[in-house]
Amino acid sequence: MMASKYSVLMSVYHKEKPEYLKQAIESIQAQALLTDDFVLVCDGPLNDALDGVIFAKQQEMGTVLNVVRLAKNGGLGNALNEGIKYCKNELIARMDSDDIAYPDRCEKQLSVFDEHPEVGICSGIVEEFTTDPNTVDAKRVPPETNVEIVEFAKKRNPFNHPCVMYRKSVVKAVGSYQDFYLLEDYYLWLRMLMAGYQGYNIQEPLLHMRAGSDMYLRRAGWKYAKTQAKLFKFMKEQDFIGEWQYIKSCVIRSGSALAPNWLRKFMFEKVLRK
Repeated sequence: MMASKYSVLMSVYHKEKPEYLKQAIESIQAQALLTDDFVLVCDGPLNDALDGVIFAKQQEMGTVLNVVRLAKNGGLGNALNEGIKYCKNELIARMDSDDIAYPDRCEKQLSVFDEHPEVGICSGIVEEFTTDPNTVDAKRVPPETNVEIVEFAKKRNPFNHPCVMYRKSVVKAVGSYQDFYLLEDYYLWLRMLMAGYQGYNIQEPLLHMRAGSDMYLRRAGWKYAKTQAKLFKFMKEQDFIGEWQYIKSCVIRSGSALAPNWLRKFMFEKVLRK
């Protein structure tokens, strides 16, 4: 019989829109296989509107919804590390506070872990939208098999973080999320793959992901360019990539980070995801 117990891990901070948070939580409440453990990390003080949504959901969900409040905003990686400590189950489904999961998302991922005990992490296709979830602006299609994932990871992030499900023991074994500006997830996946843990990506849509120009603006500037170069240097030092791949990746990614926002959006959608 398929294991059905899993935790959901979500982080929210004061800039989130209350209606988005409500939609995100309700998409988990609508899962074909319901969670018995929803950990919601409040990354620093929120506002009355967000707290109102959370209070209403606590009344609906009872002890299933475990709200963890952090005294100050410490960033996504720190919030998720804190949240993992409270997750009761071995399998953890990540969920962002402004996305909408397909109703069968978690059921499909649980099937993968049930049928493939060697898999430590699993994500799938995400469909980006701006206002209407049924109007798809772009799709993020990650590589399917572990061999393809390892090869892809040498150039780009091989998993869609907003819809990953992973084994808590595996994440903890490689040191969990660590400080790495906007790339905490990619850095974690690399350490998992380098340690020999296997991944799989379901070749079906699992999530409606809210996108827009702001998403591309976050991937801009010298700080982000330097962080990417640091990540590729780590790969080179660990013999995960060679010298030529290191140089090539640094040049391409720096060009993207320093490009105008419209061009960066085009590069991500038409070039970097190919």
